[in-house]
Amino acid sequence: MPTYEYRCDACEHEWEEFKSITAKPTKKCPECKKQKAKRIISAGGGLIFKGSGFYQTDYRSDSYKKGASAEKKASESKASDSSTSSSSSSKKSDSSTKSAASE
Repeated sequence: MPTYEYRCDACEHEWEEFKSITAKPTKKCPECKKQKAKRIISAGGGLIFKGSGFYQTDYRSDSYKKGASAEKKASESKASDSSTSSSSSSKKSDSSTKSAASE
């Protein structure tokens, strides 16, 4: 059920009421008792989502998360191994190129 904000035109009193959507708006001010109350258009309450808002990241089982982290670590170690071997092979090719150029 939504919360509605009201303001009295006679006494400038403002208040909130928690009522159903189908309920009739309040016309009578609780302070001055005059029929000058009007509903104010307000921003309303925001929605608050748990986590980042995605099912895959927020509600997965622990076993899935453990498997995914292990898989990620394995792929990172493979990537670091291949970058190390490619840098050493490029050094070898540079030295062989220099020796061939000097001859």
